[in-house]
Amino acid sequence: MIFIQIPPDEDDAGLEADFPLGDGTADTGASVVCPYCGETVEIVLDPGSGPRQEYVEDCEVCCRPWTVHVAYGPDGAADVTVDAADDGWDD
Repeated sequence: MIFIQIPPDEDDAGLEADFPLGDGTADTGASVVCPYCGETVEIVLDPGSGPRQEYVEDCEVCCRPWTVHVAYGPDGAADVTVDAADDGWDD
């Protein structure tokens, strides 16, 4: 058996400093309630995008836009909230 050791990438050290991986377990999904239609929706999270994230995603039920806020704790648990992103929606 041959083992090849690959030296760590310098970029990996920076990533670890920005977002410590701890035990390697971080939430990759969450259930949220749409602020428009009230439906519970499962969303996918990307822990590699940093410990604090904010982005716009559309509800898969009513298609209205949310602002998604994600904050990862040191244990990898994600605190996820969604807010209405379009106050001027016409019904």
